[in-house]
Amino acid sequence: QVQLVESGGGLVQAGGSLRLSCAASGRTFSSYAMGWFRQAPGKEREFVAAISWSGGSTHYAAPVKGRFTISRDNAKDTVYLQMNSLKPEDTAVYSCNADLQPQRVVAGTADYWGQGTQVTVSS
Repeated sequence: QVQLVESGGGLVQAGGSLRLSCAASGRTFSSYAMGWFRQAPGKEREFVAAISWSGGSTHYAAPVKGRFTISRDNAKDTVYLQMNSLKPEDTAVYSCNADLQPQRVVAGTADYWGQGTQVTVSS
């Protein structure tokens, strides 16, 4: 089992920045690919970003590319999502996920998920 706990959400003005964290516990964190998804009210959950177990490969959804950066610190069992130039349309609950298979992280079918953290961007 892997337990995931997100933090760092909050209220920010458009153009501002936030850094989300996802702390993992349980099995060997460094073996897992990790990702972030978000879900806005009335919308389906959507992929945001993913990172390989080593951190050497990253992948972003088109709406956030160039503004968001995913990273990980395997010594701290934590993955981060640095969000810059935030827009009101980025408002959502952000959740992290983990799986041994990277394709499942991107597809949203990962074995492990956190509870999510709310990000609200005001205009």
